[in-house]
Amino acid sequence: QVQLVESGGGMVQPGGSLRLSCAASGHTFSNDVMGWFRQAPGKEREFVAVISRTGTMTYYTDSVRDRFTISRDNAKKTLYLQMNSLKPEDTAVYYCASSPRVIPTTTPADFGSWGQGTQVTVSS
Repeated sequence: QVQLVESGGGMVQPGGSLRLSCAASGHTFSNDVMGWFRQAPGKEREFVAVISRTGTMTYYTDSVRDRFTISRDNAKKTLYLQMNSLKPEDTAVYYCASSPRVIPTTTPADFGSWGQGTQVTVSS
């Protein structure tokens, strides 16, 4: 059974940085495409970033490109999201998710396992 546990969320001022981590267990981490999603109050869950199984391919939603960086350490079974130049509109609960797909996907329905989420609040 796949288990994903996010950490690293918190409150930060606009322009600040945070690094989210997602520790995986219960499956072969390197076999899965991994992604980050977020959900703000009153809004639907949205795609943020995705990374291929080997880490050589990444894709971002337009609003975070050039500010966020997704990465993974397959030896440590850990996924990361480095978030820089944070804006108030980045405030949301952030979720990591795993997908058995061979190539990266941005569709939430393609991800079969999800973490419990970590809150990120950007406010002055």
